[in-house]
Amino acid sequence: MPIYEYECNSCRYRFELRQRFDDKPVARCPVCQGTSRRVFYPAPIIFKGSGFYVTDYRKPGPGEDGGSGEEKTLAKEGSKGTED
Repeated sequence: MPIYEYECNSCRYRFELRQRFDDKPVARCPVCQGTSRRVFYPAPIIFKGSGFYVTDYRKPGPGEDGGSGEEKTLAKEGSKGTED
């Protein structure tokens, strides 16, 4: 059975309860008898391996390939024309 964390809306007391999946959420704080709500946490995700942010979304630094091959070809052709 999972353990759920609740927080009281009145006194901000946090408590945990072990409940079955089909049980209804608890509505009362054990300290002040105020209304409580279930606290949800995001699932921890760890991205490993090549890719993700490092290669997909970062801006290229100086000297790194930042453009397409077409842009490089156009730049080379433009520099050849200035030498003549």
